[in-house]
Amino acid sequence: MPLGQLRNTKQRKVILEELAKLESHPTASELYEIVRKRLPRISLGTVYRNLEILSQFRKINTLHPAGFEKRFDGRTDLHYHVRCVRCGRLDDVPLEPFDTIDEAARNVTEYEILSHSIEFVGVCARCRSHKEKEP
Repeated sequence: MPLGQLRNTKQRKVILEELAKLESHPTASELYEIVRKRLPRISLGTVYRNLEILSQFRKINTLHPAGFEKRFDGRTDLHYHVRCVRCGRLDDVPLEPFDTIDEAARNVTEYEILSHSIEFVGVCARCRSHKEKEP
């Protein structure tokens, strides 16, 4: 679909509304289960297609955590994420964006820097507590 005017279908509206309610970063399947409560006849394929369209129009962000299924974020502002290397959990990091990093990259490369993304990796509290309980 060429980038032009985004038609706001009922399905897209519900997907956006439900994604905006979440602090988590759901997979398409997880979001499908949530959206189905409001639109019981929606298909998983429709959710996937609409997520791709909404991402192309920058109404949502698509996250590609290494080694895990794509996830979706209702926040489109520049912000950072932390990913658990054990379970794949993805959370926002409450840090102000580093505006100077773009300029620093421009100074050391010939690339035209458009933006940046930062993903921290670690082990979430839940996985740490499970590890501590193991014999």
